[in-house]
Amino acid sequence: MSHHSIKLPDEAAFSDFKMQCLSMENWSNKYDNNGMQVWVEVPPANKGHNIPPKVHKIKCKMMIKDVSAATMYDVLHDSQYRKKWDPTMLESFDIARLSANADVGYYSWLCPKPIKNRDVVTLRSWQVTDDEYIIVNFSVKHPKHPPRSDLVRAISILTGYYIKPTGPNSCTFIYLSQADPKGSLPKWVVNKASQVLAPRVLKSVHKAGQNYPEWKQQNSPDQKPWLFPEQSTLPMMDPAELLIQRAGSLENVDESSKMDAEDGS
Repeated sequence: MSHHSIKLPDEAAFSDFKMQCLSMENWSNKYDNNGMQVWVEVPPANKGHNIPPKVHKIKCKMMIKDVSAATMYDVLHDSQYRKKWDPTMLESFDIARLSANADVGYYSWLCPKPIKNRDVVTLRSWQVTDDEYIIVNFSVKHPKHPPRSDLVRAISILTGYYIKPTGPNSCTFIYLSQADPKGSLPKWVVNKASQVLAPRVLKSVHKAGQNYPEWKQQNSPDQKPWLFPEQSTLPMMDPAELLIQRAGSLENVDESSKMDAEDGS
């Protein structure tokens, strides 16, 4: 793929993502508690040694016993509701529609001090079949949303969710992410993030799922453009106007000096 062309995820991309979510090969378990597990990918020794450690892949799996797969899927899509439940969100908005099941959007979030806050512009695509829901995203460059001086632009190489019903009101919920936070974060920060923050985020997504049906009843209950594309009010955009966002093209912000005192926590 040339760095100019953006290809919307196709059937092969969704099935590859699903395979990564379900595969156990080359994953090391880091957390296992209360029906939630976290793994970090261990690249095969022969080809993984040149990958910087902070661009590791993380996978979290949660067994949800009291919320349907369909509701969890809606929660992930509903940007109005996200303002209610996501305490780290600074700003989030959809920019444009690329197809019936793909859009481009902006998201910025709070990072624990003294790390600078981050933002990301991603192309998001989704697929719903009878018995599973998949959402994937990756970073893109949008001409009208360049990196800002007050935030560090992070990179999603591939991030997404795989949700499968296990009953009418229960599901398996898997989050997988390979992302580069940019900046020069020490390894302990990244490790801590994967093992501490990921379960915390998943817990708040689960709680958001428990509260969503009641909230949605009061807030445009029939408005779900992610299920009914004809409801979308976003402008259409040609994917050719976007570029893949490469990590190397972004300036590195040195944050390491602020961290030395905390090393080892």
